[in-house]
Amino acid sequence: MPEPVPPRRLRPRPGVPAARSALALLQALARQPGAVPAAALARELGLPRSTTYHLLAELVDAGFAVHLPEERRYGLGVTAFEIGSAYARQEPLARLARPVLARLVDAVGNSAHLAVPHGREVLYVVEQRASGRPPLVTDVGVRLPAHLTASGRALLADLPPPQVRALFPDAGAFVDRHGLGPRRLTELRRLLTDVRRTGHATEDGEVTPGFASVAAAVHDHAGRPAAAVAVTFPSDDVDGAARAELARRVSRAAAELTRRINGRPPAERLGSETDHPAGA
Repeated sequence: MPEPVPPRRLRPRPGVPAARSALALLQALARQPGAVPAAALARELGLPRSTTYHLLAELVDAGFAVHLPEERRYGLGVTAFEIGSAYARQEPLARLARPVLARLVDAVGNSAHLAVPHGREVLYVVEQRASGRPPLVTDVGVRLPAHLTASGRALLADLPPPQVRALFPDAGAFVDRHGLGPRRLTELRRLLTDVRRTGHATEDGEVTPGFASVAAAVHDHAGRPAAAVAVTFPSDDVDGAARAELARRVSRAAAELTRRINGRPPAERLGSETDHPAGA
């Protein structure tokens, strides 16, 4: 049976928080792999169908959604893309991170940086260099293999296990820089289990010989890993107790940035995957 024609420009039902419902609908559209029927959106959000159609009509009028009448489905519109592009242009994440990193550098005396996920790599978007410290490979715009970096491991640890498996389907996905680090999915899993247990990630000499890093994830509004805060330091300059204190400071900085972007920590740490790994 064809879906009813969506009603247009109706007043929201009394008591319905229209703005919040519209935003929830837009977020639901963004979570879909493709266009979806209005009825499915109504079920997911627990909204009446009439309200869902009304809100979708408003989103279509504003360009945030598009109606595919032949398929009787809805998807994201070009305005949603423009909003995402504007976010990238304005760099709010980087701008919010800079004062957090500056305070972190002042506290620890070593350089800090912010990285975001980029497939099997991490992309460095902010570097706050400590006074008198040498330049690092983690300059702005540089991409490095996620499985070798502390930042990448902090991000990977909070991804669903199937997503990690899709990123690293076989041994060929594991880039080698200095003969260190995981080379198979089973080895990476063990590292990520430790990250979930401790709440922070480390690497030592796997990116640059003689230097180590500690990192913690920054989470978005849905508790997903959006970025990672890290500090890099000469391996011989920081002993075990000092590294533990450094990890605490990095974790606090990541939590502060999570709050600044209106994010929240994940409801619970992902447990270990139990199915047989591909490429292990």
